[in-house]
Parts: sequence; C-alpha cells; structure tokens
Amino acid sequence: MNSGTNAIARGFPIALRVCALALGGIALARSAQAAPPRPNILFILADDLGWGDLGCYGSTWYETPNIDRLAARGLRFTQAYAANPLCSPTRASLLTGLHPARIGITAPVCHLPQERLEAHLAGRAPPTQKTLHADSATRLKTEYVTLAEVFKAAGYTTGHFGKWHLGPEPYSPLQQGFDVDVPHWPGPGPTCYIAPWKSPAFKLPAQSGDHVEDLMAAEAVKFIQANKHRPFYLNYWAFSVHGPYDGKKDLIQRYEAKLAKLPADSPQRNPLYAAMVESLDQAVGRLVRAVDEAGIADRTVIVFLSDNGGVFWAHPEYHKDESDWQNVPITSNAPLRGGKATLYEGGTREPCIIVWPGATRAGSTTDSIIQSTDFFPTFVDMLDLAAPSAQKPDGVSFAPVLAGKPHDRGPLFCHFPHNIPRTGALPSCYVRVGDWKLIRFFRDNDDRSDRFELYNLKEDLGEKNNLAPGRPDKVKELNALLDRFLADTHAVIPQPNPAYGAPPQTWVPSKDCILSVSDGQFVIRAIGHDPFIRTEDVPDTPGPFTLEIRMLSKGAGQAQAFWTTADERRFDKSRSVQLEVQHDGQWHEYSAPIPCSDRLKAFRFDPGTARGEIRLAWLRLIDQVGQVVSEWRFKAESATQGIDTQPHR
Repeated sequence: MNSGTNAIARGFPIALRVCALALGGIALARSAQAAPPRPNILFILADDLGWGDLGCYGSTWYETPNIDRLAARGLRFTQAYAANPLCSPTRASLLTGLHPARIGITAPVCHLPQERLEAHLAGRAPPTQKTLHADSATRLKTEYVTLAEVFKAAGYTTGHFGKWHLGPEPYSPLQQGFDVDVPHWPGPGPTCYIAPWKSPAFKLPAQSGDHVEDLMAAEAVKFIQANKHRPFYLNYWAFSVHGPYDGKKDLIQRYEAKLAKLPADSPQRNPLYAAMVESLDQAVGRLVRAVDEAGIADRTVIVFLSDNGGVFWAHPEYHKDESDWQNVPITSNAPLRGGKATLYEGGTREPCIIVWPGATRAGSTTDSIIQSTDFFPTFVDMLDLAAPSAQKPDGVSFAPVLAGKPHDRGPLFCHFPHNIPRTGALPSCYVRVGDWKLIRFFRDNDDRSDRFELYNLKEDLGEKNNLAPGRPDKVKELNALLDRFLADTHAVIPQPNPAYGAPPQTWVPSKDCILSVSDGQFVIRAIGHDPFIRTEDVPDTPGPFTLEIRMLSKGAGQAQAFWTTADERRFDKSRSVQLEVQHDGQWHEYSAPIPCSDRLKAFRFDPGTARGEIRLAWLRLIDQVGQVVSEWRFKAESATQGIDTQPHR
C-alpha cells in the first residue's frame, strides 16, 4: 500500500489489517491479535442509468430523493467510467478488475445458448460494413478470481441479488464465489417489471401488480438482516432501468401531470422512464434504511454505480404498455454526447457515489477519474487483502481519492469492437489521458486506414469539435498508448471486410407479386392474395433476432415473416411472426422478434394478403446486442435487374 492508503487504514476503525489471502490454495492467515470488525460491502449497480438521470447529478425531471440523500452522506464522482458502453462487459470488469478486452466479453451476449469462452474475429460481415467485427465471449470463465471469492476467502458471507448476465450454470454467481443468488436468473432481465411475470423461468414470490425491484429489494433486506452480526458482501445489481419499459401506473400518471410544468424543449420528458427511475430510487432507499435500522451503518461501505450510459433513443419495441410514450426518447445524457452503446462520454461516464465510513467526507464531490476496473484493487487495498498472485488487475486503486487526496490513475481505456447502427457506433476504442480523449475507429477511412477523433473534454464536454486534423502530434502520442493497450490485453482488433462493396444479391418473388426498384425503394406490386419475397442471403450467425422494417403500404391484410433453418427447410406457421401494419399509404417502421436460436437457412416476408402496392425502404435483422447482422437496402441503380438488392449481413 502507498502512504496515503496506510493513513486511511490507520484512521479507519473498521479497516481490516490482519487478513491475508492466498488464492490457489486459498488459505486465510489470521494474526494472533483480535481484528476489529470487518466492514460490510453493499454494491448497488443500476442498469442503463444515465449520467444525468439523478437529482444529485442535475436532473430536474427525475425524482431520486433516496439516492440524493446517499450522495449527501458520502463522495460523489463526476468522472467515473464504465469499462464498456454495454452491460455484461462492465459487470465482468467489476468482478475481476480486468479490462473487457482482456476477458473477451465485449458485448452483452452471455445469455445466449452458445458457450464461447474466448472472443474471436467474425468470419464474415455485410458488404456495407467496412470491417469484420469481434464475436464476443459469452461466459465469464470460472478460472478468473472474482471479488466474491476474495471476500468469501476473507470470511465474508456473499450474496448476489438481481441481474447477472455473465453466464448460466456452471457460470452463475454460485460458481463465482457467491453463497446466495436471487433470483438465479441468467438472462438480461425480466420480460416485464410488473407481476405476473411472462417468463416462467423468472420466479419470485409475487402478487399481481408487484414491481420486480420492490421484490428484489425485499429479498436483499432479508440478507442484510440475517447477516448483520457478521461481515457480508452484497451485490445488488438492479434490473432497473433497462427495458422492457413498464412502471407503476400511479408514478407514470404523476409524471404525466408534471409535463405541464416542463419546458417544451426539455430533453428528459418520458414519464414511463421517470417512473422506472423512481422505482429504482425506492429500492435503494429500502436497502439503505435496512443498513441503518440494523445498526451497522458505521461499518458498511455503500457503492452506487451504473453499468453504462442511458438509452438516448426511442425504444418502442421494448414498451410493455399502450402508452403514448413509445416514440419519446427514453432519456437524455446531455450535455454529454451519445449514450448507451457509444464511445462518446454519454456511453461510459456514469453516476457514482461511495459512502465509506471513516474515509469519505459527507457531501463531498471529486473530479478524480476512476473506472469500473478500479473497484477490485481498491477493495483489496483499503481492506489490506492480498490480491491473487496470478491475476494482476488492470484497474488502479483509488484509495487516496476516498481520503480526499490527489489521484492520477493514468490512461483510461475502452475497447468496443462492434457495429451498433441504432446508435451510430462503429468498431472502435478510446484512450483518455488527463483532459484529452482519442477515439480510434477501426478501418473507417476510405483507404481502410483507421479514422481518429480527438477531444479536449475540459473545453468541449459535448465532444463537438474534433481536433484530430489540427493536432497530429497528440493523435500520434495517444494512439501509441492504444497500440500498447490492445497488444497487452490481446484484444480482438477488427480487420478489413473482404466482402465490402460486393455486388447486390437477389430476392425471389412469389407468383402473386411483381418486383421493381424505384426512387431508391423496393416496390412490391401485389397481383394476388399471397404476395411475398424470399431470400437465402441470411446471416451466418445464430439468433434470436429482431426484425425491423420501414414500409409504405396500399395493400391490405396482416403482414408476416417466416424463416427456415438447416433442420427445418420448409416455411411453416410455427416458424413465423405476425406484424400489425397500417395500409394507409404512409411510411411506418415496424419491429418484431424472430425467436430462432439456430442459424437461418432462408427468410421470407409477406407484406399483406391482398392486391396493392407496397414500398420498402429497408429490412434488417438485429441480434440481441443491437448489432445489425443483415440489412437489405434497395438502390435505384438495381432497377434494371428487377429484384436485386444490396444486402447487409
């Protein structure tokens, strides 16, 4: 430990000074002298909560009195970062202290049935995509030593409550150092927040109308009460405020009433999401009250953090009600640029509050830069635990910050080798050093070289002014750091896509329709009652998928999408989904789940069941990460070929 940390430990009445951990043989050595009571750890992780979604971070729309009071009790960080703009990678970094690039989990795919322990370069990509992106690992390997294992070896009772999303059995919390796992759910979240649940696998004791966060908090409170006389490490990883978007009706109505007093140009104005934020706040209040009522507040460390930035676009397919708010952006991260699934500040800068009795000062704020990888070494440092010798953390202890001392963690890195068209994200990585931030977009120039954006965050928090063209010296300096980081972590680096710019592929029409391309749109002229188009140009990746379509129709009847697999080669109603479309001659966008976990063999779209003209701007299939795996856009120059299109696999 450094001298600053030693000073904290000497002045901290509950610091553990006599505990040594030997992982491998895992043996606990206690000194003959009695140790003071060990501090409890309550780690609260919100899901998709944006940097500006709390009252204590400046929001005047959301009501978060409990989290605001927590900030008044401790230290609030203005420059805390997630290691990734999506959830599973950040969660892995918290538990191990390692960069997602090193672990290989760079996307939230750990609920998928495919067990992939190492990341690798994708074998193919759409012709409209310049790079081959990374296929993320889908499980957190049990060979990594987790925080739960470190605490458990030091005599702590360990419990995980809420979202996990790092793999099902045998990669669940119960195999990663936790004594308790509630609700023992490997997926990305519940199918809805209000009971009754629509997924039989998600089981909690509930009455109709109960909110999942209330039930999860009640279960965690039981854990606190049962373990108040012994040290515990409680991971409360909330399901909120991730989609699907539904909330308590009384809260939604109250925020709808508040809209009348809200300025018309307010970027945060979604009552449904506001109700979800308040439910999260209520759960945090219950946990903190449980600590206080148990009489253990003076020896309980409380951490509040979010796993990535807020969703800054409208998300109608995630709504579970019939509200008018389906087309209103979920939230705004302004003045930060972007949000979830981007490498701009809105994607990885997070709200963070730490209450550490005997260390942090009530109501204090710090501009010190920290990252999710830093919690592992900080806990080890503050509690004088021996770190696992075979797992050197990528993070840096921020113990001096907790004592109000200066702290320079050095360069901050993030690696995100994925395409997310919904947010505009391209395969990229960034480094931040001081006020400077360099983003490298892999192979994004016309000559297939890397493209760079450089920002001075002190002068340009919104990342509006790209300084890279005028500062080649700074670009070169920071890019060298990125080179070393990528090499050290053995990161999967996107490479040029050999299929980029390939010629169009063909769709086949049914006998009941005629195809053409006009004005950059695909025109389907239905001449019978069974018009459809089909293609075998499908993604070479397992599902499930989401189908998205932009369509104008003057036809009639219900639209439907069909698919086949290698095992089931015939189109059948059992492998189809229906879309409720409007045949009003106006452009609309539709989406529907494609619940196929296998690789597709062919895909078919039926736009209706009657004669009429239908126009398509695009169809696309999106995987569960939000990455487009197939996109078909229709170009005017293909008109002479009748039914040719430009695919995006």
